[in-house]
Amino acid sequence: MSAIHEFKPLFKALVIARSLRSRRSMASLGLTCLLPLSAQVCAEEFSLNIPAQSLPQALQAFGAQTNQQVIYNADDMAGLRSTQVSGKLSSEAAISRLLSGTGVNYSFEGNTLMLVRGTSTQGLELGATTISAQQASATTEGSNSYTSNAVTIGKGTHTLREIPQSVTVITRKQLDDQGIVDLKDAANKTTGLVGAQGVGRGLILSSRGFQIDDWQYDGVPIPRNTYALGNWATQDLIFFDRMEVLRGASGLLQGTGSPGGAVNLVRKRGQAAPTVSLTGKAGSWDHYGLQLDAGGPLNQEGTIRGRFVADQDNSHSFVDSEWYETTSLYGALDFDLSDATTVGFAVSQSDGESRSNVRGFPRYADGKPIDLPRKTYTGAKWNHSDIDVTTLYTDLEHRFNDDWAFKVGAVRMTETNKAKNQRVQNGINADGTGVQYADFLTDLDSTKVALDMNVTGKFDAWSMQQEVMFGGNYSKVTTDDKYARTFNNSSDNIFDINHDRPDISYEGLINSPGGRGFPSEYDIRQKGLYGSWRVKPVDDLTLVLGSRVSWYDYSYKSWTQTTTAITEEPESTSTESGEVTPYAGIIYDLSREWSVYASYTDVFVPQTERTTGGSVVKPIIGSNYEVGIKGELMDGRINTSLALFRYDQENRAVIDTAGEQSCDGWYCSNASGKVRSQGLDAEISGEVIDNLQLFAGYTYNTTKYLEDPENEGKIFSWWTPKHMLRVWGNYQFTGDWKQVSTGLGFTAQTHTVGFDHAVNVPGYAVWNARVGYQLTPEIELAMNANNLFDKGYFTPAYNQINGNNNYGDPRNVMFSVKYTPEF
Repeated sequence: MSAIHEFKPLFKALVIARSLRSRRSMASLGLTCLLPLSAQVCAEEFSLNIPAQSLPQALQAFGAQTNQQVIYNADDMAGLRSTQVSGKLSSEAAISRLLSGTGVNYSFEGNTLMLVRGTSTQGLELGATTISAQQASATTEGSNSYTSNAVTIGKGTHTLREIPQSVTVITRKQLDDQGIVDLKDAANKTTGLVGAQGVGRGLILSSRGFQIDDWQYDGVPIPRNTYALGNWATQDLIFFDRMEVLRGASGLLQGTGSPGGAVNLVRKRGQAAPTVSLTGKAGSWDHYGLQLDAGGPLNQEGTIRGRFVADQDNSHSFVDSEWYETTSLYGALDFDLSDATTVGFAVSQSDGESRSNVRGFPRYADGKPIDLPRKTYTGAKWNHSDIDVTTLYTDLEHRFNDDWAFKVGAVRMTETNKAKNQRVQNGINADGTGVQYADFLTDLDSTKVALDMNVTGKFDAWSMQQEVMFGGNYSKVTTDDKYARTFNNSSDNIFDINHDRPDISYEGLINSPGGRGFPSEYDIRQKGLYGSWRVKPVDDLTLVLGSRVSWYDYSYKSWTQTTTAITEEPESTSTESGEVTPYAGIIYDLSREWSVYASYTDVFVPQTERTTGGSVVKPIIGSNYEVGIKGELMDGRINTSLALFRYDQENRAVIDTAGEQSCDGWYCSNASGKVRSQGLDAEISGEVIDNLQLFAGYTYNTTKYLEDPENEGKIFSWWTPKHMLRVWGNYQFTGDWKQVSTGLGFTAQTHTVGFDHAVNVPGYAVWNARVGYQLTPEIELAMNANNLFDKGYFTPAYNQINGNNNYGDPRNVMFSVKYTPEF
């Protein structure tokens, strides 16, 4: 060990030489720590699982699991293999064991590990030496953090500060602590997002007042909310490591993407070391669940890794007669074909059955809520829904060197939704009469296929650091849907719903008086080429320029089916070719921790309405502006941001009542509508003080019709509150209480309006808490309590007088026990 001190001046010279190229201080590399701090870092113990493997891969795993920078000569480490390291060890003990027999010496300098092969500096020429710091890791499993030092939503891997838009990461740690298991719940605990109630268990995802209907899976975007009737999309989160959210127009990434943003779900992978966890839970309303999550290397070299997740979740509800059963399975394999090439395959399957209170309650005819108990069920005993989603994933990544990489990913998803439901329809009279029953049956089938490939690279040219990204993606959605429904007046009272009405079938509904069936087919295809260029003309300034060219084809065919005939309706089509979407951003580093930024992009949304001349209304075009400041503090342990944004959307189709009724017997449209969304986002996430993980996000957002013949001046997005605040913190005690952790947080928002602007949905604040106890190193007990003060409130939805008013969950608790054996 004494010989290593001879290398410190050399390593410092190397770092200084490197930093002179980028004009950054040694502090930006974490090399200004004094020896006492270095001793403290080395003494801290970490739970490590690093299998025997190639030494560069082992060092990357060491850096990720200890959150330390690693600096070494890549050529020196080539061909060397590490020793397996597992258990709770200090950095000093772990690296000593990992390097055993390699002939590599090491030294800690603050939070940085420096390595050199042999005992002499001869042959280490400064110009030929490569310094490889710990790469920014986007994976959040095992990080024990509420923030991430990198994301992959913008292609490649970047820190949050390197993206000139608002970005949020919900990590695996936060999902587990808050007991979040589905996308709707996650959205309602994320800055600026709203997970509105769809049909039954379905959801409508929105940001900044606009729906996000294309969701990304490992960066591959596919449409997820294309249905003949309603918003049925559901999404479990047990298969995923994290949820990445970009707010603001995302057209560069996914073509006709939402003006509100993009959501990227990044799946779990086989870990570098064996890991198994078994979790059981039991809670309110006979809620029980069991989950197995196992993964790790499948061969001695660690070049084949696997992951398996199985989850069973059964529950009744605070609503009478409701129940839910979900079975979820996931399997993944990753193969290192070489040190530079990795290919992955995975499959997930979710089968969810339920009897749900579809569309909740109606209201009185004047828009006031009906004083019904939260347990009131408005459906029939035969209500039933079966939603089955099977997804195949595959990807390949080839790293040409440390700077250039190629990645291709593909997703294929099949969904079936078979449901039959009774709901109560119509505004209710003051005495409770006026109940109208709606019976409807759906048989929805869809297949979605998507592909994305891109190349990313970094280089120096003209004395400037530069980065390029270019690629293309393609998606196709085809459906084979049908639904039938009838509306039936009754003399029943809203306070005495009939749950025993006759069962229904598709044939029975279309043979009923006034009954109709509606078969339909979607065929939606889009493709695009995209690219971006990052350049640093001076050290503290980064310019980002990008563009996308998109092609879009849309076809919707439908039929009306009665007892005696099937009538084909006019086909609805839309085609856009060569639509250009520009992007521009600027980032200026105020210091090594703070930067300011500004960005502009636009997005197009094809429309299917027709003009009086018979042509399709031109696409909606929107312009997105954002300025802000971001901070990456405490060596990346904390991320914080503040942003101001405005989005103007033009060319919205509005009814042309001055024209002829020549569009299928009704008025045509013209592109004259305009809306605006603007506001402010603020967020902080990470370890704000020792042992306290915090996530806090505030959003101020207004949406308004600027030009519209009927709605001008009114709120545009009825489920977007003006103020949203989401806070959650978890504290890990130390000393005599080190086995205990506690969590506390709340979700608060102001009022929203109904779909028809006749309904006022009051705001609310809901508090949640958690207590965890580490019974043994392998067994953790926890209790999550939700809605601590039993607040009664309506959830965001298409709230209307005639339905879609759903109560939020009353006070409830969930107990869990998690067993994680040590290997």
